Amino acid sequence: MSPNIFDQLGVSYQDLSYFASLGADAIRLDAGFDGHQEAWLSYNSQGLNLELNMSNDVEYLSNILSYSANRPFLYGCHNFYPQRGTGLPFDFFVACSRRFKRAGIETAAFVTAPGATIGPWDINDGLPTLEMHRDCPLQVQVQHLFSTGLIDSVLIGNAYAKQEDLQKLGALNRYQITFAVTPSADIQPVERQILLDNLHERRGDINDITIRSTEVRKRYHDFNRVNDDRHTFQRGDVVIGNEQFGKYQHELQIVQQPHTDTRKNLVATINPDQLVLLDAIGPWAKFSFEVAHD
Repeated sequence: MSPNIFDQLGVSYQDLSYFASLGADAIRLDAGFDGHQEAWLSYNSQGLNLELNMSNDVEYLSNILSYSANRPFLYGCHNFYPQRGTGLPFDFFVACSRRFKRAGIETAAFVTAPGATIGPWDINDGLPTLEMHRDCPLQVQVQHLFSTGLIDSVLIGNAYAKQEDLQKLGALNRYQITFAVTPSADIQPVERQILLDNLHERRGDINDITIRSTEVRKRYHDFNRVNDDRHTFQRGDVVIGNEQFGKYQHELQIVQQPHTDTRKNLVATINPDQLVLLDAIGPWAKFSFEVAHD
């Protein structure tokens, strides 16, 4: 809400009992305040939290904090964007979110439920914070937001999410990315074990071509023949070193940039909807795989 809403309701900044009487736990402040007012509101005797708009890369939060705001009662939340093409670009989202995380303020952002039609406005092309999420599966949106390390809570902006999607969210590990993969028809038993039976870790000395999981090669000693699948790889392919790769036999890699190498076997392909998550696998990041289900 903005200052004119306070005026319309006849509510004083010194007394938020009107909102408490409605059963509210928090009020969202969007624009028009001067920093001093938000800081004052954070000391309201009703104990209401203040939710601040995160979707601007300006000194808004630091201005509020400079007035000795009651920090534990401040929260940040991004906007949602009902109109296609108006959601935040990722780099801008990161810059805005970092301002709040650096200050130790809890953060939130919106995702959109595919097929849901109920929202606050007459235009509803989905209700995500990030434009890149508008046509993504719900669980991919949520996993992507958590993978940034910048968002504490994720809100579904529209109604109603499908029960199947909610069940997938309930099973989601917010702290670790699990890639859904389609195994290659020529995958060998030892390769399937390497792929599916391990928690993988990206090497700390990263490169641009592949995401390397090297520790697994120390655990397996079975002969790994060259398979008959293709050896020209695309982004999202999962490969494992074969018998021609010497000490790197059994090393698992996720392809980030296309290349050809007959010393690697194609063992699986990551679901295309999850390719956006590859950029979240930084140095020492942990990840795993599961077989994709229709």
